[in-house]
Amino acid sequence: MVWAVVACFVYFVYGPVVAVVLGGLFAVSFVVGFGLRRRAGHSVRCSIYGAVGGVLDKSIAGF
Repeated sequence: MVWAVVACFVYFVYGPVVAVVLGGLFAVSFVVGFGLRRRAGHSVRCSIYGAVGGVLDKSIAGF
């Protein structure tokens, strides 16, 4: 939800290219977090929850 609001704001203020870059950054962060958790032996569900939590944690730390 947080990323969706930020992406919408960026889209209207700066344009669609910046919103796509922001979405790509989210996707890369999610995939990396998911992959690291799977390599550590976590379940798929745990990896998904952990990847989402990790992305939100890092994005809110930036604010």
